[in-house]
Amino acid sequence: MKQLFDRIPDWVKNKFLLSGVAFLVVILFLDRNDLFTQMDRARELNNLEKSKQYYREETSKQKKELEALKNDPAALEKFAREKYLMNKDDEDLFLIPEKKETPAQ
Repeated sequence: MKQLFDRIPDWVKNKFLLSGVAFLVVILFLDRNDLFTQMDRARELNNLEKSKQYYREETSKQKKELEALKNDPAALEKFAREKYLMNKDDEDLFLIPEKKETPAQ
């Protein structure tokens, strides 16, 4: 046993190196906030930032549309006709479904 211990180089038996390696193993693999968890959280944060930007843009569009509806009676009438299929008493409403284009084969 003594011969085996003597074969190990001194730099490997250094207590600072051993404690540093043990610390890195705990931090990188065994901790609750290990490296892989942090990478997943960073990816999730990136996705959330993208969706946050998307929803901000959508909110901006909706605010512009709301302002147009408040100030322009023609826009309000167009909105009611398109979204709620409203029509005047003397009009008939015909719904024509849009034809979906199929890719050429």
